[in-house]
Amino acid sequence: MQRMLSLVTLAGMGAAVWMFLSGGGLNQLAVPPADQPAAGTSAWNNGAGYQPVTPAPAVQPTTAGVAAPPLGDGPTIRIASFNIEVFGKSKAEDTRVFYTLAEIIRQFHVVAIQEIRTQDDYHMANFVQLVNSTGRKYDYVVGPRIGNSTSTEQYAFVFDTERIMIDRTSVFTVGDPDNMMSREPLVASFATRMPPDSAFTFTLVNVHIQPEPVAARDLELAAMAEVYREVRRTGRGEDDIIMLGDFNADDKKILAHPRLGKLPFVTPLVRGVFSNVRQSELYDNLIVHLPSTTEYVGRSGVYNFAQPLNLSPAQAEQVSDHFPVWAEFSAFERDYTGRIASRGTNAR
Repeated sequence: MQRMLSLVTLAGMGAAVWMFLSGGGLNQLAVPPADQPAAGTSAWNNGAGYQPVTPAPAVQPTTAGVAAPPLGDGPTIRIASFNIEVFGKSKAEDTRVFYTLAEIIRQFHVVAIQEIRTQDDYHMANFVQLVNSTGRKYDYVVGPRIGNSTSTEQYAFVFDTERIMIDRTSVFTVGDPDNMMSREPLVASFATRMPPDSAFTFTLVNVHIQPEPVAARDLELAAMAEVYREVRRTGRGEDDIIMLGDFNADDKKILAHPRLGKLPFVTPLVRGVFSNVRQSELYDNLIVHLPSTTEYVGRSGVYNFAQPLNLSPAQAEQVSDHFPVWAEFSAFERDYTGRIASRGTNAR
């Protein structure tokens, strides 16, 4: 992606963003014709013997508020976002908390992590080594320390290499020369380990929006609309852009936002539940353009890890003040009609 947002520098974010915020740019996310193949593909068939995965395209979210169902070996992957509150030295030194966090990560194929706060350059390497101590094969990529305060944070992506591949040349931090965002998002592109002609490819945008003051939060949410649009526009033909993280705003606030909520058919997948441990707020979400991301199979929710791990509310809050949010996607690339896509043959 050639450092896209130096490519989004937000496109020289000053002028470009403000032009966008004053009303332009939304037409970039129009619904594609039903017979148009997804960007970056040349042809479609029924997957050379692989059967399509239901449900129909542009399926609406069905949110679960309890534990996610067990991971399977079937043709789906589970993508999650997890704000691990102040994830640094104290949690690494608390064996119970560190082991609990590792067990939580193992429930998902890709996890976007926010709020890593440490000066230890080996923190994530040590954590992923613990995740793999049961025989799993996870890897990670971590962003730079960023933030407008003295307490800087890092983003990370942790992923199961037996199901997921990363394009390390695609990893970049969004440029923000006008300092419109407190923590510039981390972007990376992935593909499932499926037949190359039909593997689901997707780009994740890892975000952590400041909660207050409200005006600053709303300005950051507006900037995220431009980030989403620009990542899609400059993403080498990738139309499956999943923005995920801690928005410090629930689904209703996101949908009602005058910019982020007005991106056509871009919608939060987790709705009507709470993602904080105290079960009072929905802060975290995954946002997709439903007509494009037909790989979304309609299941999403909050992983209340306190229940399967038999933790009291107080014990759960020692792990984090957030529960992970997640959504499931087909492991196979699908076209706009919901059929499995093939990049290597002529149209049929």
